[in-house]
Amino acid sequence: MQRKQKIFSAVVFMLIIFLMPLIFLISGKKSFSMEENRPLAKKPEFSFSLLADKTYMSDMDSFLSDNFPNRTGWVKTKKFFDRMLGKTIINGIYLADDMLIEKLPEPDYDEVEKSIDAVNRFAEYYGNTKVSFMLVPTSAGVYPDKLPSAAPQLNQREFINETASRLNSDVSVIDIYDTMIAERENYIYYRTDHHWTSYGAYCAYRHASANLGYKAADYNKFDIEHVSSDFTGTFYNKCFYDGVEKDIIDIYNYKNGNNVTSVTQNDGAGETSSDSIYFREYLDGGDKYCVFLGNNKAYTNIKTDSLNRKKILVIKDSYANAFIPFLVNHYSEIAVVDLRYVKNSLKEYINPNNYDQTLFLYNASTFSTDTNVKMAGFTEQ
Repeated sequence: MQRKQKIFSAVVFMLIIFLMPLIFLISGKKSFSMEENRPLAKKPEFSFSLLADKTYMSDMDSFLSDNFPNRTGWVKTKKFFDRMLGKTIINGIYLADDMLIEKLPEPDYDEVEKSIDAVNRFAEYYGNTKVSFMLVPTSAGVYPDKLPSAAPQLNQREFINETASRLNSDVSVIDIYDTMIAERENYIYYRTDHHWTSYGAYCAYRHASANLGYKAADYNKFDIEHVSSDFTGTFYNKCFYDGVEKDIIDIYNYKNGNNVTSVTQNDGAGETSSDSIYFREYLDGGDKYCVFLGNNKAYTNIKTDSLNRKKILVIKDSYANAFIPFLVNHYSEIAVVDLRYVKNSLKEYINPNNYDQTLFLYNASTFSTDTNVKMAGFTEQ
């Protein structure tokens, strides 16, 4: 009996050894993982130089890992057993009772200082545009009580206050921390994603009105369209945890508001045009948040039929994508720059002095780690 068991085990082992490479060779290779919402590694091109510096083997390892047969199933299985073993954090995501929350890394304060200096230099150099700065707390900053006891986490209130204190007097700070705390019992952040919801963005828009000089539209004047009720975002893609409710995506349409007349976007490879700030085709894909302005681009220009001729430049991360639709009701032109996708200088796309206002809008997590904000200070290019 023992001999038969050994033979059986050897046969199974040999089948695995020979069948798995065969399955890998004949199975289709995907370029993008919908479940993880990220591009998958491509097969690297061989060269002796890449082999010598170990780049080829590293890239090949990533390719094999990303294209392993039924990779998503194996990843989900591993995450399942992680949870069964009692882990409360998986791949940097805390598993709270009713939402997923990101563990924020400790900032590189030297880089943060460069970003602050860039905003100050921008405000000093471009004297014709009123500069405002909004640093938004993430869900981790608003719901620290949902985290496991003694969980290490960045104190976002201290980080935001310290950042604001280092800005020059000609930068007007929009502090929405207390606003988000006051609204914390409402649906202001997605449960499975790192962004704020449309209502969270509306709360910030309403609070920012005094600083930016417009009268915020009353909440009851919006028609709210539920465009998706099964959104699972970036946090879910990192831990595949199904223990929290899927998210709802809302679009707010202001009755009798301004109409968008054109949307022009440039990713550095050329321009594309649209007549809407909402890209509904993304509602059928993995990253449904892209319904707001589409994929992040280096430059987006939005024009409306507003008669006030007021123009604003928004320098931002993706939090601004759900915020900008509210600004449409107060400006004839909104220029949007995402410095993460700008190759050299924002002057490739616009002259900030041509805009009445400039708003820097970042979430605390991005601002604490993004090394591209400093590009705003490259004023001589």
